[in-house]
Amino acid sequence: MEEYLNKLNESQREAVEYNEGPSLVIAGAGSGKTRVLTYKIAYLVHLGLAPQSILALTFTNKAAREMKERIAAITGDQTARRLWMGTFHSIFSRILRYEAEHIGYPSNFTIYDTTDSKSLLKAIIKEMQLDDKVYRLGMVQSRISNAKNALVTWKAYEQSKELMQHDIDSKVPLLREIYKRYQNRCQQAGAMDFDDLLLQTNILFRDHPQVLEKYRSFFQFVLVDEYQDTNFAQHLIVQRLCEQHRRICVVGDDAQSIYSFRGANIDNILQFKNQYPGCRIFKLERNYRSTQNIVNAANSLIHKNKEQIHKNVYSEKEEGSKVRISASYSDYEEGYAVASAINELRLRKDYDYVDFAILYRTNAQSRILEEALRKRGIPYKIYGGLSFYQRKEIKDIISYLRLIVNPHDEEAFKRVINYPSRGIGDTTVGKVISAATDNNVSLWTVLNAPVDYALPINSGTAKKLTDFREMIERFIEQNTRLSAEEMAAIVVKESGIVSSLFQDRSVEGISKQENLQELLKGIAEFCELRREEGVEQVSLADFLSEVSLLTDQDNDKDEQANKVTMMTVHAAKGLEFKNVFVVGLEEELFPSSMSKDNPRAVEEERRLFYVAITRAEEHCYLSFAKTRFRYGKMEFGIGHHGEPGINVQDLKPAKDIARQMAKAVIDDMEPEEGSEVAVLMSGLGATPVMELYVLYDEVEAYLEEQGLSVYKVFIGDYVTSLDMNGAALTVLKLDDELKELLDHEAKSPGIEV
Repeated sequence: MEEYLNKLNESQREAVEYNEGPSLVIAGAGSGKTRVLTYKIAYLVHLGLAPQSILALTFTNKAAREMKERIAAITGDQTARRLWMGTFHSIFSRILRYEAEHIGYPSNFTIYDTTDSKSLLKAIIKEMQLDDKVYRLGMVQSRISNAKNALVTWKAYEQSKELMQHDIDSKVPLLREIYKRYQNRCQQAGAMDFDDLLLQTNILFRDHPQVLEKYRSFFQFVLVDEYQDTNFAQHLIVQRLCEQHRRICVVGDDAQSIYSFRGANIDNILQFKNQYPGCRIFKLERNYRSTQNIVNAANSLIHKNKEQIHKNVYSEKEEGSKVRISASYSDYEEGYAVASAINELRLRKDYDYVDFAILYRTNAQSRILEEALRKRGIPYKIYGGLSFYQRKEIKDIISYLRLIVNPHDEEAFKRVINYPSRGIGDTTVGKVISAATDNNVSLWTVLNAPVDYALPINSGTAKKLTDFREMIERFIEQNTRLSAEEMAAIVVKESGIVSSLFQDRSVEGISKQENLQELLKGIAEFCELRREEGVEQVSLADFLSEVSLLTDQDNDKDEQANKVTMMTVHAAKGLEFKNVFVVGLEEELFPSSMSKDNPRAVEEERRLFYVAITRAEEHCYLSFAKTRFRYGKMEFGIGHHGEPGINVQDLKPAKDIARQMAKAVIDDMEPEEGSEVAVLMSGLGATPVMELYVLYDEVEAYLEEQGLSVYKVFIGDYVTSLDMNGAALTVLKLDDELKELLDHEAKSPGIEV
């Protein structure tokens, strides 16, 4: 063990070796916190602590996997496997499966992902005949999620006068009813959503002290990674587990607390020393990632925050290039500047594309940047796109597997009952749902006894439902004796999925077939891995438990590809790149307009910016645009190149735009009444000719009102601009010489007279 401890710097080693009470490790960006956590766990095992009595909680499966691999390299595979190490959700779903009966759930409960939750909420809003523009799906889901993370059950929600009043003021008085129905339907379906995994664990520990005592005694030491990102529910679980033995070590960086929008509370880390009196604080201040100039820039920024645990981060790497700040006229220009800088750096320093990342505040900013990279032939990947397990064909197969493990799963039932098509339409499914809702039972229960629930269907439909039920029952029976990979192969074949997918020979169809094969391969690999760990019969339930808790970060097939990475700053946390571009640093964008009047929110925006800067190892570029085109906005002014007078304003109807253009040009020209003019209406390469004629008709009418006569007209793409969409108007005041020149025969490229 000593040889590993010798690899640590002084402050890292102190943090690893101190185990006499609660400790807080403040780990600055790039300070080697993963190494400290890894070595600390290995050190605890070295001191004689049983690996199964160590609980280590992370926020991503990827972080848990990396740490486990590092620990295995020190202690051996057998020891590492016995650790209770994983995400909050994976660890507590495991505990809930053991203890499910205490809280009225089956041990084979399904875990609903965000898509499943939204689908169920959408169905409930529709059933209640509510206006989905008022009861917006995203808002409803967010409010229920926030309530659960604050440990407010639907019963507590109903009894809270404050919450009721808030809903009335927000014009959504029936939100409590939606929450109640949603939770009841989840329970009927034997399903929990992500938030339930934390809420139900808290309820389990609160209402069953013997269960809490069991896990308190079992876990002799608790470690938490990224403690600044914990919400109230996570914080309370950890507190309950540790409040007696106080053998706890949390690692984090208050300067990187950026998830308040999903319930994270920075006070958890700021107040930790008050929560655990006698707590030792260790500060990891040496940055191993970035050059001194990048570290200095990040320090000068974060020091402006009032709410923080002060530390002095330093780097012993070379001074490095200065952080560059560049201004662009428009967001288009900013995109091209970034693309050019990437190409320039690659030529100068021999970097690969994978060494570059572009970070932005919102996903909407990616479009213009993508366009700029494409035109420069720069390959890129967008982080946070549709993950493998969210693709339709994969979700369809997974839903079959879920239904086999838990036939009461409502969302899985609805998804597969008519896939592949077996003539069971939406009307029939609606009748099954109504019968189930009216009788407070699951859809599967109704399907098993349609007569008992007076299902109003004809004999043909009844036969189709029976065939489907018998197929699922056959799968359920086979599942008792077959492994996950055997079951998956049978399901895709006998359900008709294979023949349905392989009939489609389009490019999209072939891609779906490849995804199906990739899934079967993934299940086989999962089974093989578990067998290596000593599990003889790997069940579907095991596979589904694993897969239901995967995140986008865990399925990045593109990870090794040589491409520029594009992502939001939030998604970039925990990652590092040699060269980082942070774009869109403008008031109301970054920092966000939502932080304007809230000092705490401004501090979080500053922390977010700190995270962005500290992702860079060698070069950091910061940029902003003086004008930015946003949805529902247009740029208007004289000139193509950002001349003074260009401004951003609300989008208007074509008639008003045409008149505004004509007025601006004529006011600038000041022609005498009765003058003859030539008019050029150009599409800049991006506007259909038909639309240009619509604009021109209005321009002509305006010119006539001003007493001007149109002698000649040119309509088309005569002037083009790579970074603009829209139209340009040019008016030329004529004399006899100019008229003669305009009438002269011309056969130049692009124009023929």
